[in-house]
Amino acid sequence: MQLAFVLIEPRVPENVGAAARALCTMGFNELWLVNSDLHTRPEAQWLAHGSRHLLTNARIFPDLQAVRNAAELLIGTSAKPRHGRTDWHTPDELAAALSNKGSSVTTAALVFGREDRGLSNDELACCDLLTGIPMAVDYPSLNLAQAVMLYAWELSSLRDVAPMPVAETDPARLAALRSRLEDLLPEVDTPPDGKLYQWILEKLPLLSERDIGFIHTLCGNVARKLNKRQ
Repeated sequence: MQLAFVLIEPRVPENVGAAARALCTMGFNELWLVNSDLHTRPEAQWLAHGSRHLLTNARIFPDLQAVRNAAELLIGTSAKPRHGRTDWHTPDELAAALSNKGSSVTTAALVFGREDRGLSNDELACCDLLTGIPMAVDYPSLNLAQAVMLYAWELSSLRDVAPMPVAETDPARLAALRSRLEDLLPEVDTPPDGKLYQWILEKLPLLSERDIGFIHTLCGNVARKLNKRQ
């Protein structure tokens, strides 16, 4: 699995440089930026000791939706659970959830918000999973580069897990299953605005590669039954 670290509209170039250094130290090389050119600033270069190549090769996206199109699994960082969702995971829980994906996910993106206000509600709603670092204070806050370092360290074991070759159209892919369920669930009286629909899609990113295969088979059986009835 390729794991990309995404910085949404960072405000401090030094944080971008320090984040690049943290990623390089932990063996990661995918730094993505949204609506930002701070990686080109001298201040970012100054703090990116031994990791300026990450700044040079950083991928730039206009918005989070473009990142969504480039990654099969989008993980948003948040200081606490939002939107009433229960899929808020600590870094170690996130590592466990990602480790069983096998070839069902080739690219996952871990998204960090702005230094002053984090990710917006709409951006968090766009994410498949939410994660956060437990704090011992009432108002939790970490420097952006510090947060990147903590996640890079916790997820460093994933960098050595090489995904099996898989075609973009392989039906065992997580993204393919998500799309399939979005089409199928309304056909079995599970509307998109219902709690069950939202719960199913919320739990979907936690499935193992084997479970994803089972659900694909189940979807196929249900679809065939529906077609026969029609």
